[in-house]
Amino acid sequence: MLTTLAVAGYRSLRELIVPLGRLNVITGANGSGKSSVYRSLRLLAETARGGVITSLAREGGLPSTLWAGPERFSRAVLAGEAPVEGTRRKDPVSLRLGFASEAFSYAIDLGLPPLDRETRFPLDPTIKRECIWSGPVLRPSALLVDRQGAVLRTRDEQGDWQTVPQPVASFDSMMTEFSDPRTAPEMITVREQIRSWRFYDHFRTDAEAAARLPQIGTHTPVLANDGADLAAALQTIREIGDPNALDAAIDDAFPGSRLDVATHDSRFEVVMHQHGLLRPLKGAELSDGTLRYLLLVAALLTPRPPALLVLNEPETSLHPDLLPALARLIARASAHSQVLVVSHAARLIAALEREEESQSIVLEKHFGATRIADADDRDLPPWKWPAR
Repeated sequence: MLTTLAVAGYRSLRELIVPLGRLNVITGANGSGKSSVYRSLRLLAETARGGVITSLAREGGLPSTLWAGPERFSRAVLAGEAPVEGTRRKDPVSLRLGFASEAFSYAIDLGLPPLDRETRFPLDPTIKRECIWSGPVLRPSALLVDRQGAVLRTRDEQGDWQTVPQPVASFDSMMTEFSDPRTAPEMITVREQIRSWRFYDHFRTDAEAAARLPQIGTHTPVLANDGADLAAALQTIREIGDPNALDAAIDDAFPGSRLDVATHDSRFEVVMHQHGLLRPLKGAELSDGTLRYLLLVAALLTPRPPALLVLNEPETSLHPDLLPALARLIARASAHSQVLVVSHAARLIAALEREEESQSIVLEKHFGATRIADADDRDLPPWKWPAR
């Protein structure tokens, strides 16, 4: 389980250290930085899949994603006695992402390419430093894998450093370019942990959404990001997951209703039997809110729980009366996965805050930078960035 999320230099996240527990609810006013926290986690996940540079390029490149304010605020500015003004930069341009856990921790530092290098890929940042260390706090003795520029080093069995002969390209993460289980088993462990993370964000529920239409059915223990294989995922829960929990989740939200999966020529389709109706409703006939709830049920009752499950505004399109049932589903999922929910729905937040091991993280803006409300350095976990 992650104990800390650390982000520096990304959009409004000038320097944000977030303590994490089993069930985390991130909330705050519009524009407080909730989406930036969610997107920074997705960027972290892309490091293990080789897509962090591409993801940043889609956002407009590193210059478009960097913190846009000054490096530091003077005491006069913080006291309201002087305006915010730019100053000469002292530190290198940097976007840093990292997390800590009791087992292994990881950090990556991205910057601009050298000025003397000619390239037609100006939007591609370069990876300046990557580290994996044991335990939650970075110390020189805890470092296990260390990448500086193109040079990658690992510890041998005696604890001595060994340089990997093959250099790493400036745009490639060491997580995808080196996978020797003999010299760096920790990297494989961390990489597979990150690859197990799952993100669900704004399922499609419009009239043309794939979740409404019959689909070829195969065993689907993990719902796709877009929910296209909803019917197969629900049927998989029935056969190899927890069918009683599935029935209870439907009855909790829609008392007297029953979910079924119809099959015809190997195509699966969701149908719902609702109290008072003479025939079941097909996926194409369900309301947006009902379909979205079914998608969340399939995601949260997965027979293969991930290490981390992240939901971004799951309340979208849901009637407020469905939010307590959704909160109970999320709490149940947190027994098997660490869960992080980004939300601004007061009813969902209140229901989740009543659950055991739940913690609410309220974000606010201060001089344009996101911070945790009512938190000082004593409330935050220790964190140290690797130096370049």
